[in-house]
Amino acid sequence: MLFQSMFQDEEQAVICTEPATSHVPYRVRLCTRQRSHRDHLEAAGHECILKDAFDFESPSEIANFIKAESLEAALALHLYRGGRLLRGHGIPFGVIFGGTDLNEDVNQGEKNKVMGKVLEEARFAVAFTESMKETAQTQWPHARGKIFVQSQGISTAPNAAFNWNSFLQRSDMKKHRGNEIALRMGPVEGTSENLLLACFYVQLHTLGNDEVLEINQSADHLHVFLLICGLRRVKDPLYLVDAFSEWHQEEPNVYMVIVGPEVDPVFTREVEAKVKRSPGVRLVGEMAQEDLHAVVKNSFAVVNSSVSEGMSAAILEAMDLEVPVLARNIPGNAAVVTHEVTGLLFSDPQELVFCLIPAIPGACWFKKCRTWS
Repeated sequence: MLFQSMFQDEEQAVICTEPATSHVPYRVRLCTRQRSHRDHLEAAGHECILKDAFDFESPSEIANFIKAESLEAALALHLYRGGRLLRGHGIPFGVIFGGTDLNEDVNQGEKNKVMGKVLEEARFAVAFTESMKETAQTQWPHARGKIFVQSQGISTAPNAAFNWNSFLQRSDMKKHRGNEIALRMGPVEGTSENLLLACFYVQLHTLGNDEVLEINQSADHLHVFLLICGLRRVKDPLYLVDAFSEWHQEEPNVYMVIVGPEVDPVFTREVEAKVKRSPGVRLVGEMAQEDLHAVVKNSFAVVNSSVSEGMSAAILEAMDLEVPVLARNIPGNAAVVTHEVTGLLFSDPQELVFCLIPAIPGACWFKKCRTWS
């Protein structure tokens, strides 16, 4: 196995680094993904230490940590955010490309240069798809022999006790500490591969007293389209809002629900304001993994509207739960979704809604839709 090829001895100490932002919810999401890599290595007999890349303020701090823990190897998630910390410390390491590396950071000169240096030292690099590998090899030809494709693994476990009707009708948003409100979703029990959205507590922007969050309709007649993403511009959660809101006004049983943590505070305010003005669209803070999987299971379809993706765990989890997938036609999504076979790829909001209209009475819509040129 790829990881095992670097870690030859049965009991080596390995550090797994992972990136984060200054916003705790996003950090939790990434951290739980990296735990799956740690669990895999520990099951193979290695001792692993999981560290947040932002725990280290300088190269000397990570050097001291490596020495203090007698670390013998490292695995970094994200070439730039995690991998750059491991350069020059004399221990072998591998890196896993994130979508941010190849879709965003690669276009920034200094970051591109740093990532090239990381690949010079890395023993191996993992890309989730062939297209990601090709992009990386084009950017850094010197790394051609060390980039391998290995798709993400996912595991889903919907909460069997989750009450879908209560979720639709409740209003968990309550005033808290003056100008703040809080949504407490309960503790997260355990972890699994590619945990998408796990959070214990998240604070959101104040909502107006006149905002109605409940969906007071029978679940039997609802069609909920679920978009799961961290609230940042690259995920483009507002891309479909107008189209779904207009559709909802014609078909009141159609709703779009956005679930995810605040990543970019300024953009989050923009999303909240837009949702507040858009009938039929709801915004929910991030949820415990098992509850989120239950929401996915009960939704009519899962939607992805990202400008760019590496490999969307939300799409993979929806497929595992046998829920239809509607994805924006970008390379990362097209590598996962086969149009009209495993999901629907769309190029603009109007195309998506036009294709979905026949689905509401229950028709098999995969065979009815065609991509416009």
